[in-house]
Amino acid sequence: MGRQDGVLQFTGQIGGLSFYKSKQGYQVRKKGGITADRIRNDPAFERTRENGQEFGRAGRANRLLRSAFRSLLLKSADALMTSRMSREMMKVIQADTINTRGARIVLGQNTILLQGFEFNEAAKLGSSLYAPFTAEIDRATGTLTVTVPAFIPQQMITPPSGSTHAQLVTAGAEINFTDSSFVISTSQSDQFAFDNLLLPQITLTQALPANSTQPLFLAFGISFYQEVNGVLYPLKNGAYNALALVKIDGGV
Repeated sequence: MGRQDGVLQFTGQIGGLSFYKSKQGYQVRKKGGITADRIRNDPAFERTRENGQEFGRAGRANRLLRSAFRSLLLKSADALMTSRMSREMMKVIQADTINTRGARIVLGQNTILLQGFEFNEAAKLGSSLYAPFTAEIDRATGTLTVTVPAFIPQQMITPPSGSTHAQLVTAGAEINFTDSSFVISTSQSDQFAFDNLLLPQITLTQALPANSTQPLFLAFGISFYQEVNGVLYPLKNGAYNALALVKIDGGV
């Protein structure tokens, strides 16, 4: 595969070459190659078929998790988040030591590998919010909680240029990767200004089904706003908002 340079860039086919556009720009590659029928049936491509089956399984699990947290991701995800999560979800599938290669799946106990995943690489949670916090999951009651002790915003937050206020957000999700279903609960703090006043302790709680046997995910983040004539507007369409998976309980 090569890249098209020059003034004239186009898509289509010429001779044995295919010209196309991707996220990396205008590309060119040779046409032809191995047929789909051969990949499906030739024993020589058994490993390829196994990899493809697991990659497809990882893609579906990735899509399910993103669907669960969609309301927050609309304001807190970078352009390459989907591909980054696909790589991490493949690690979850490859950690399956029960099923054979090609049949490996997302097992609840392995979803812990996703803990710490940042949905926005351009604005990581630890680089935006320095206030300490605790994240807890109580499977028996279905309660997921993030607690942030009292802090001074001006000292514990690094706001992007132009922002005047912030808001803490959380989401808890129960995800069933077997039947592709989920339960989601979200909450947020009041919006607060970047000042030198002590902000009281913030506790954000999510309620999910009690005694669930499915993986439970707790996401926590911070969103930024700019005040103009007394009205708070989201800053830069969420480009500087942070969101991460801070706690995961893989289930039983």
